[in-house]
Amino acid sequence: MADRYKFRFGVNKELIIRSSSSDVDFALLKDGKLIELHKDEDKNGFNVGDIMLAKIRKPVTGLNAAFVNVGYEKDAFLHYHDLGPQLASMLKFIKRVSTGKLKDYSLKNFPFEEDIDKNGRITDVIKANQSILVQIVKEPISTKGPRISSELSIAGRYLVLVPFSSRVSVSQKIESKEEKDRLKRLVKSIKPKGFGVIIRTVAEDKKVAELDKDLHNLIQKWNGMCKVLYKASHPSRVLNEMNRAASILRDVFNDTFTGIHVDDENMYYQVKDYLNEIAPHKENIVKLYKSNAPIFEKFGIERQIKTSFGRTASMQKGAYLVIEHTEALHVIDVNSGNRSNKAKSQEDTALEVNLLAATEIARQLRLRDMGGIIVVDFIDMTNPKNRNNLFAHLKEEMKDDRAKHKILPPSKFGLIQITRQRVRPEVSIKTMEQNPNGAGEVEAPIVLIQKIKTDLDRILKSNKNSKGITLNIHPFIAAYLTKGIPSIRFNWFLEHKRWIKIQPRDAYTYLQYRFKNKNGKNL
Repeated sequence: MADRYKFRFGVNKELIIRSSSSDVDFALLKDGKLIELHKDEDKNGFNVGDIMLAKIRKPVTGLNAAFVNVGYEKDAFLHYHDLGPQLASMLKFIKRVSTGKLKDYSLKNFPFEEDIDKNGRITDVIKANQSILVQIVKEPISTKGPRISSELSIAGRYLVLVPFSSRVSVSQKIESKEEKDRLKRLVKSIKPKGFGVIIRTVAEDKKVAELDKDLHNLIQKWNGMCKVLYKASHPSRVLNEMNRAASILRDVFNDTFTGIHVDDENMYYQVKDYLNEIAPHKENIVKLYKSNAPIFEKFGIERQIKTSFGRTASMQKGAYLVIEHTEALHVIDVNSGNRSNKAKSQEDTALEVNLLAATEIARQLRLRDMGGIIVVDFIDMTNPKNRNNLFAHLKEEMKDDRAKHKILPPSKFGLIQITRQRVRPEVSIKTMEQNPNGAGEVEAPIVLIQKIKTDLDRILKSNKNSKGITLNIHPFIAAYLTKGIPSIRFNWFLEHKRWIKIQPRDAYTYLQYRFKNKNGKNL
């Protein structure tokens, strides 16, 4: 979980936390727009970052891997390459600590074994019924058990502690060589023997006191885990990844955050306490939400969820994405919609839509946490410079995506391939609702309203001087558009300075609507 939650900070950054009796939802907003959505529900008991004391079920020579009992209904799969070079030292440490023979957990005086052969065989290094420490690197997805590694790491705010190592490495996202050298030098001066350290991106420009405090907290976590090892049962969790609220704050919080809003008093104090620990000067941005209106409604999150998770995703000026999921990959099709753009050439229009689409695609990948292979069919462009601009823009939009990913340059057919790592099941939210007119399901009303608004914007832009526009629509939707003060129709008037007549039509289906001019012709 260490490097999962990050987004590029704009003018206004907020974290909205909704708590219920069974789970907690987290929404990350940038300028009011939903960027990431996470649910903390411990349904399977396995979270990325958890460290388990497990037992080898059986090594399998043909796969050069072992099946490991971690307490899930399906055994976890541990490949030889995920064992870590210092496996022998770790196994010896576990044996001595769990039997009470070793009570100094510092590794300062612990005699290390030789590294295992990186091209060796699984049966040479582990055997059935052996105790082993493993870390969850991928939660159970579909029919697969959790993915695990025995190369352990404990993530802090600025540093990641790696037991049984001596290496100090720095995040590649820190570009300055001078800053990398400074951080390495500082960490080497405070690092305890027997531990490696990975310096995270957020450590850039931090002072040694802040790094030392973070390192001290990580060593305390390690010592606490080792104490649990003594007489621990198999399998059992010996180190919990911190609660989701704290882990999000740990990974994304910085001084540019403008608000954290929480609707549960206990969670409010948890967040406030953690923020007081990592950034006491920003503690006052944590607010307890007390209004009667649901917190996700108040911040417009429910509406964005409904309009963002369907098969289509709308963008500005009538353009939209169509997102399809297959067994092997995801396909995203970019559509310009019914655009009227006479002032520009087809090539310029294609570039404009493609740049909008690249921004929305980067958001959708994070929002849905889509993983695997993603193929994007952009609108064809003949100018190589435009294709390069699109490629550079997409990379820029995705550079702060914390999931590991790779983007290939566009093909001559306008296709761009993206691979993106997924460590949790994809976020999937049902946006269809029961059809009030009969059997089956229809799109949620808020999605229909969004489509009507998009069409209206397009029509008014391309018919600037036309008057007497009428919207023919189902009576239920007509009532929804005209009720309240101010009504949705009145808000249209304030935005466009044009009054739209709404005509209910009994013959129309729930989703049917038509814009007509004063002569009754469809627009």
